[in-house]
Amino acid sequence: MNTVLSVKDLCKTYIIRKNSNNVLRNISFELSEGEFVTVMGPSGSGKSTLLYTVSGMDSMTSGTVEFIGRDLGSLNKKELSKLRLTEMGFIFQQMYMMKKLCILDNIVLPAYQAGMSHSEANKRAESLMRRLDIIETAEHEVNEVSGGQLQRACLCRALINRPQIIFADEPTGALNSKAAADVMRELTNTNREGTSIMMVTHSVKVAAMSDKILYLMDGDIQGEIELGKLNDEGELSNREHILSKWLMERGW
Repeated sequence: MNTVLSVKDLCKTYIIRKNSNNVLRNISFELSEGEFVTVMGPSGSGKSTLLYTVSGMDSMTSGTVEFIGRDLGSLNKKELSKLRLTEMGFIFQQMYMMKKLCILDNIVLPAYQAGMSHSEANKRAESLMRRLDIIETAEHEVNEVSGGQLQRACLCRALINRPQIIFADEPTGALNSKAAADVMRELTNTNREGTSIMMVTHSVKVAAMSDKILYLMDGDIQGEIELGKLNDEGELSNREHILSKWLMERGW
C-alpha cells in the first residue's frame, strides 16, 4: 500500500507570554492509502492540533510531514492552500457552511475554486447528494435542514474534488445517535472506495468503525491498536468491547 501521510518527530509549541506550551511532542506515524485511522485521548491531549498540523492548516514547530510524497514544510501558503483544496477533504463538528448560500452552492464551491466547470461540479454534487439521500435539500438554506442532513452535506463538500484523504474532527459530536450512525456509515463506505481517513473522536462507538486507533496523551502517542476493516456492522459490538478494554488500560 502506498503511504499517503508520513509524520516524523512532529512537534508543535505555542509561546504565550514567553511561556512555552508543548502541545505535540515528537509524533511519528504513517497512514496508508485506503486506511482509516482515528486519534483518541482526553480533552487537551492535542488531538485537534495534530489534525490541523498534519493537514497543513497549522504550522509545525519541528519535524516533517509528507503528504503523498510532498513535504508540507517546504510549501508556501498558496501551495498549501491548493493542496488542501484539491487533495484533502475536511469535516468539522461545527459544520462550517456559508449561510448566504443554499446547500448545493455550499457543496459545489470548492469544485469551482479548484477549476471544475459549473456543469461538471453540479453533476458531481447532485450525484453525491443522491447517494447520501439529501438531494431534496439542494435549494434549502443552511438553517432549514437538520444537523444530520447538514453533516452529510459537509461530507459531500469534502468529497466533491475526489480527495486522497478526509480529515474529520469530531464529525458526529453535534449529532443524535441516528444521524451519527448515518454519517459514519457514509464515511466507512467512502473509505471502502479507497479514500483515506484521519479522524478525531471521543466516541468509542464511532472509533470502533476505524481500522486503527492512536491514543494521544499529553501531546504524545502512547499506544495504538489495530482493529482491521469493519466488514460487517454485526462485528461492531465486539470491536467496541475490545477498544473500551484497551482504553481503560490507558486510564480512559
